[in-house]
Amino acid sequence: MLARRLAAVVAVLALLGCTALGPAAAPHGLAPISRLQQLLPADAIFLGEQHDVPDHQRIQRAVVEALARQQTLAVLALEMASQGQSTEKLGSDASEDAVRAALHWNNEGWPWAAYGPAVMAAVHAGVSVVGANLPPARVRAAMIDSGLDALLSSPALQAQQEKVRVGHCNLLPESQIAPMTRVQIARDVAMAQTVARAALPGKIVLLLAGGGHVDRSLGVPLHLPPDLTAKTVLLQAGPTSDDTESADNFDQTWATEPAPVKDYCADFSKQRSATAAASKSKKEP
Repeated sequence: MLARRLAAVVAVLALLGCTALGPAAAPHGLAPISRLQQLLPADAIFLGEQHDVPDHQRIQRAVVEALARQQTLAVLALEMASQGQSTEKLGSDASEDAVRAALHWNNEGWPWAAYGPAVMAAVHAGVSVVGANLPPARVRAAMIDSGLDALLSSPALQAQQEKVRVGHCNLLPESQIAPMTRVQIARDVAMAQTVARAALPGKIVLLLAGGGHVDRSLGVPLHLPPDLTAKTVLLQAGPTSDDTESADNFDQTWATEPAPVKDYCADFSKQRSATAAASKSKKEP
């Protein structure tokens, strides 16, 4: 097993050492993957993205292609699809429609135009793509499962709850903070389970997820088996701010160009107001 692991590592290092994706020659946004070799050896690599930054999805595709080219990619696991969904039964020539159907792809939540290239790169390389997120049918049960609270230390649980508050622009009633935090924990557990099941000696499971999910202090890494080695990368758009994850909680941080400024809290507030107005109108005679 060790010999196979070392052979796989050497192959990837050779690929990345001679690839044209180094800092001097890399296309826009792809220079950071020249640092991928520093993460090896590993059973899994987690890429934590900001969902609305195209550079991050381009990097994801480049990493998939780099690992797949040397046949060291075991599985591509996705936050963007639910546990139980897989392309395993599809051939490497499968169409995008067939892949979306196999993954039960939700294009409204996760635009295929953004994530499809990385997914199809894996499929065309003969690598299975699997959903890793908590299935929607299990969300309600997670909300009332107080046992999930015990999976984090008290400081980590408080930090995760604060992230839920801030992530919802401090507009959620306090009574919803604990249930929403449990869903976040349950999603991390589901992703960890998926990665652990997909692990293969001498190969790498690649997980694509949001930056918060791959945080070593709060997310998926906390729920992995102790004998599984995972390395985490935060894809960070622009300079660090109060809203960005702490670089100390990741093995590497790959900086990309700043994302366009958007007031998500204003949008979230409008959505809540519209939902409340619609609910009120239904109740009125």
